[in-house]
Order: sequence, then C-alpha cells, then structure tokens
Amino acid sequence: METKEITPLILAYNEAPNIGRTLNSLQWASSVLVVDSGSDDETLKICAEYSQVKVVTRPFDSHTNQWNFGLDQVQTPWVLTLDADYLCPSEFDQEVSQLDDACQAYAVSFRYALYGTVLRGSLYPPRVALFRAQRFRYIKDGHTQLLDTRGESVGSLRNRFIHDDRKSHTRWLRSQIPYAALECEKLCTARPRELGWKDRIRLGVVFAPVLTFFYCLICRRLFWDGKAGLLYTLQRTYAELLLSFCLLHRRFTPPAVEPVRFSERCDGQVDGD
Repeated sequence: METKEITPLILAYNEAPNIGRTLNSLQWASSVLVVDSGSDDETLKICAEYSQVKVVTRPFDSHTNQWNFGLDQVQTPWVLTLDADYLCPSEFDQEVSQLDDACQAYAVSFRYALYGTVLRGSLYPPRVALFRAQRFRYIKDGHTQLLDTRGESVGSLRNRFIHDDRKSHTRWLRSQIPYAALECEKLCTARPRELGWKDRIRLGVVFAPVLTFFYCLICRRLFWDGKAGLLYTLQRTYAELLLSFCLLHRRFTPPAVEPVRFSERCDGQVDGD
C-alpha cells in the first residue's frame, strides 16, 4: 500500500486547540479531508494554512451520519479516519508501505495523553481506522459509532497513535451528560446476548465506578503518572458515575413519564472521549 492511496478523514467542530498538531502529523498525506460542522473558532483558519487540506461543511446530526458523509467524499481507495485530537505516529508511512491486500481494514491502538503528558495506560480501546473507503459504513453504537466490519478480515497496525485532547475541561464536562444518556439508552434497549461483560457490569450500577477507579489507578499503574494519572482516573470514574445515575433514574422513572432525550452532542459539539 502507498500513502498516496490513503486520505485521512477528520471530523471537526471548534478544534482549534487540537487540529494543528493533528495536521502536522499528516505531512505524508497528499490530501486530507476535514468534515466541519460549523466551527466558529480558529479551526477553519488553521486548516487553510495546509495546502493539502480540503474542508467540507455539513450541519451535524449524528456522528454516524457525519462519518458516512465523509466516506462518500473520499476519492482514494483507502481512508484513515481520525478524531481531531489524534496524532499519527511518524512511522505510519513506513508501516503501511509494508502492508499487502490480505486485510480490508486495520485497527489502531492508542497511547492516551493529557495536555501533553502521555500516560502509561488507559481505557481507550483500539478502533478500526484504516480501511477501504467504499467497502464499509458506520453504524450507531451508544454515544459514538462503530465501523461495521462483520464478515471481513481486520488486521492491526503495530505503531500506536496518540490521543491528546487539549480542549477545555469545562467542555469535556458538558459532553459527558448526553454521552451518559445515550449509553444508558443503549444498555437498556439491547438484548442481553448483545452485551459484553463490561456492559453487564455497568448494568449492576454500583460496581462500574468503583472498579474503574481501582483498575485505572492500580491495575493500569496510573498512580505512577502523578497528577495526570489521577486526573484521568477521576475522569473515567466520573463518566461511570453519570452512567450509573442515568441507569438508576431510568429504573425509577414512572412508566407514564416520558424520559428525557438527549442528542448525540451538547451545544453543537462533535467531541471525542
């Protein structure tokens, strides 16, 4: 595979603190596609500084639709889908040059960073990010989306990307409430056999926040990362507490009362985890 066959695809909304670093890590790409949902900060100005970047604007309705719209705009055989706070490893172009056509999609794993401090571990899962653009589509999965790769061979890239979101902590906090509501909806409407063991623990309500705290701090050894490790641990614990709150609230909501519905974003954002 050659890098000229790959188009990086990025979703963006008010990503000025992040997108410049992401674009700098994509110097190997001859073209980069950014799907923006109406940024009113410096995002578009930063994108304009890169000659290989094309920006397409689409009003946001859901992450799934936004990604699928972006896939329809890709002209190359392969696409690399990225959040605006992902940093592509410098070894990426060398690694993909050694790939053959044995797999139609490749998963990437991550090193998680908080304001530039790379943590020794995290709960951030691998995701399929490099794949044939016209072969796959995204489907809704809780507060986020999932690439439908059923029946296809999926490989794994060796070099890890870095997730480093520099947006304000206030914005992160605002995004967690609708995310928790959407995850609650997913857990409560899914068939039991569709849920993995992690989601089944979440349905137990009290267990997930406590286990998350100790797993991050002790099992993932984040206590060695000082304040950054503690902050990440508290972020993940807080997210699980919100989900537990939503699950309990749903169970105690009288049947005649319509539960509150949340959209996939708050105040027009397209945020990552």
